[in-house]
Amino acid sequence: MRKIILVWTWMLGLAASGQTFRQIEPGIYIVTAGQEDAHTPLRYKEPVAKQLREMPAEANPFAKESVHIEVNARGCVVDLPLSADENIYGFGLQMGSFVQNNKKKRPLVNDHPLKDLGYTHAPQPFYISNKGYAVLINTARYTTFYIGTNRKNTDYTPLPDNQKAKFSTDELYRSSAQSGSKPRVQVDIPGAKGVSVLVFAGPDMNSALRRYNLFAGGGSLPALWGLGMKFRLKTDSKQEDAYRIAHYLRDKHIPCDVIGLEPKWQTRAYSCSYVWNNEMFPNPSELISRTRAMGYKLNLWEHAFVHPSSPLHPRLRSKSGSHLVWNGLVPDFADSTAQRIFAAYHDTCFVQKGIAAFKMDECDNSNITRGDLNWSFPELTTFPSGIDGEQMHQLFGLLYQKTLYGVFRKHGMRTCLDVRASGALAAPYPVSVYSDTYDLEDYVRMVCNAGLTGLLWSPEVRESADEEDFFRRVQVAVLSAQTLFNGWYLRYPAWLQFDKQLNNEGQFLSTATKNEDTVRRLLNFRMSLVPYLYAQFARYRMEGTPPFKPLVLNYPTDKAVAEIDNQFLIGDDLLACPIVTKGNERTVYLPEGRWYNFNTNERLEGGRTHTVRFGLDELPLFVREGTILPLSEPVDCLTPQTTFILHCRVYGKQPRNTLLFEDDGVSYAFENGIYNKVSLGWNGRGSLKRTGKLKGIRYRVKSWTQIGKED
Repeated sequence: MRKIILVWTWMLGLAASGQTFRQIEPGIYIVTAGQEDAHTPLRYKEPVAKQLREMPAEANPFAKESVHIEVNARGCVVDLPLSADENIYGFGLQMGSFVQNNKKKRPLVNDHPLKDLGYTHAPQPFYISNKGYAVLINTARYTTFYIGTNRKNTDYTPLPDNQKAKFSTDELYRSSAQSGSKPRVQVDIPGAKGVSVLVFAGPDMNSALRRYNLFAGGGSLPALWGLGMKFRLKTDSKQEDAYRIAHYLRDKHIPCDVIGLEPKWQTRAYSCSYVWNNEMFPNPSELISRTRAMGYKLNLWEHAFVHPSSPLHPRLRSKSGSHLVWNGLVPDFADSTAQRIFAAYHDTCFVQKGIAAFKMDECDNSNITRGDLNWSFPELTTFPSGIDGEQMHQLFGLLYQKTLYGVFRKHGMRTCLDVRASGALAAPYPVSVYSDTYDLEDYVRMVCNAGLTGLLWSPEVRESADEEDFFRRVQVAVLSAQTLFNGWYLRYPAWLQFDKQLNNEGQFLSTATKNEDTVRRLLNFRMSLVPYLYAQFARYRMEGTPPFKPLVLNYPTDKAVAEIDNQFLIGDDLLACPIVTKGNERTVYLPEGRWYNFNTNERLEGGRTHTVRFGLDELPLFVREGTILPLSEPVDCLTPQTTFILHCRVYGKQPRNTLLFEDDGVSYAFENGIYNKVSLGWNGRGSLKRTGKLKGIRYRVKSWTQIGKED
């Protein structure tokens, strides 16, 4: 028997040899060995964006003999080259680390990411190198990446042993770069009988990432209202509570576009009935129409596990997994019929009635770091489509959001969704990932990591220890993809009372009015930034360039930015540097060129580190010299009729033109060319040039201010 196994292993390995890369899109190469799984990220991705084919082809960065795939009795092993001075990033929405060199990463979906293991809400078998290429392993299996392993080979030259004494286990066992052999990236995929490896060529880091995002279908362009503020109500709020908060925000002129309803809007929530709770919300149609008249969109919380009382239960019984979650069915989202049933119900009962978005919760796995929190379906679950429980966990969040996104897409309606799990090739979906974790330093790091993996991340604001903690969190939320206040256990907005018990008793802080003013000021800035943000999302959709990204993406040859994960770029011209610790001071590294403090207009030289200070009511933000920054007069909410009155700040003597994107903000007409490009220029005086097929006008310039002309 042992001889038979050895022969079988040798034959599988032999079958994997002799594979060569082939180019499938400009600058994108694929190599396959063995028999791939039926359920992989490539199977479920959106069509390739046409803009990818407009990019110039680039040669494969790997010599064909430098990538090896072995198929053996254990599964698949992929072996890829890694140079000594190379930095590796990616693997999805990583929370605890940024540079991934010399680590073992298991990008597994998990509702409680544990630092440095790779567990995350949005895992991806994908990494990107500062050498200007990216790699996707096309698998939905639980996969381990060894970044910098030292495999025995003929070139290996042993080095003298390091006899320096170690006085802690951390010092003894911590991973470190090893010399004397050629490091590799090795990928272990147990259970796989074959796999494909995709390589995205550069020539630079940004080009490689653009190819990845365009291959996925292009970046997301959410509805314009998705760039405003979202306020989620307390989980047991009633219809009158929704009206109370809606009127409060409008009366105080605190900008808000979306009101989110938490679990108790349904008759059953764990698992879900997807039926309005008439005791809590006696007249949903009135709620939708009244809040819509005030300029709000409604977002409904749910998860995908179907309660026995749900009208969906009998329809999905034969199209669900072998195990239950909270006594509810697990829809087989890998089956097109199950997708259609789930989507059609949401379409008829909610979307056609005026619901604008959904929050998709608990579609990640249980906390696999603990044995006593085993709420989700086990990996041994079977599904009618043939996908197994392991692969379903890795794809579940992605397939769930794809299903609901398709409802809006069918009607030509743009939306802005929330999800607690995602995966590879997710760039086209206008969905922000969120987390029940709440460490502010991690939240900022996740903005950086999301930008390198085609994801949007939502660092929401919930409870706070004090005023300082609260407003530092608000500053991060205002400068992120989605500005979200989540009051799921607070009856009143958190800025009125930070203490949970006192908040729910209606006892407000003595500084409540002052806090309202600060929140209003910060949110007004968010609203003033919408034209700039919208242009970045349009660029994301059409070019694949992420709107929020780490500094290394724009400055890959600057060694000083290689490990910076507490600053990020918004577009190319704004640099955010949030304060995540106590106090109002931090150091910031500014890349090459000159940068201006947004609050004071002080000019600082790039290529060096500076000590800076920001108050609680200021923006931790710098503007690159040469920028024309269009800031709009803030509005309480965003509608298709909103006209942005712009006050343009011109930074420096020779500014670059700024390009804005002008469309109806809610449909996909832009895909048929119904939009305008609005170019803002400066040559001693400001100019606006509009080209395109859209007949309406969304942007009007009211003033121009030149900053730094004397420098």
